[in-house]
Amino acid sequence: MLAKLKLQFKLNAETFMAKSIHLHLTDELRAFVEASSGDGTLFATPSEFVRALIRERKERQDAAELRRAVLEGYDDVQHGRTLPLSGDLRSMIAEAKRRDQDGWGE
Repeated sequence: MLAKLKLQFKLNAETFMAKSIHLHLTDELRAFVEASSGDGTLFATPSEFVRALIRERKERQDAAELRRAVLEGYDDVQHGRTLPLSGDLRSMIAEAKRRDQDGWGE
């Protein structure tokens, strides 16, 4: 039983093991990263700081994509490219795709 647990843990740990990326930084950027991590900062290590920056950038990009999708939906409403809610979402999506290909009666 213990061997099975060890094997399962090993497989799970390998699944979630992070890959490393090595970066070359200018002295100025290295100093900035080092000043932003460690004692007296929000981040214990430079890696934590850099991961937080990357997550923040990804969140901004995701928010920008969502804004674009909302604006596209608004444009669809303005131009009559809508369907009344019928309760059957799959058939509505299929109909919208068909109308995208064939035209919305424009």
